[in-house]
Amino acid sequence: MNALADHSIHPGMQALGDDALVHVAAYFQALAEPTRLQILNLLRQQERSVGELAQLCGCSAANASRHLALLTQHGLVSRESRGNSAYYRIADPAVYELCDLVCGNIARGLERGAQARAAFAAPITRRVRSK
Repeated sequence: MNALADHSIHPGMQALGDDALVHVAAYFQALAEPTRLQILNLLRQQERSVGELAQLCGCSAANASRHLALLTQHGLVSRESRGNSAYYRIADPAVYELCDLVCGNIARGLERGAQARAAFAAPITRRVRSK
């Protein structure tokens, strides 16, 4: 079942009050940062340590930890300590449905824009009169 379309459990955003909308906005803010999206993509493949995520994202372990703390706070990832390392995995796989939906929408918009630009850039053929 599509977790995003299960309206029987959650009626959707239109039924939410102002306080709940603040939580929804915070959730989207957690996704509104490229490094956090990169982390989520990396965790789609497998669980990873903070150091591994930092290296793959090209940031410091401290920076990766801050991003992971925010993702954990919003229930998107979960943390497990093993020895001296912390490992993260996806806690809510529905986030990928949401991200894929947004990516598809952006791709369709870019395609429409490209088609519109192509229509205006099409060469105009004019007949040249012979002298």
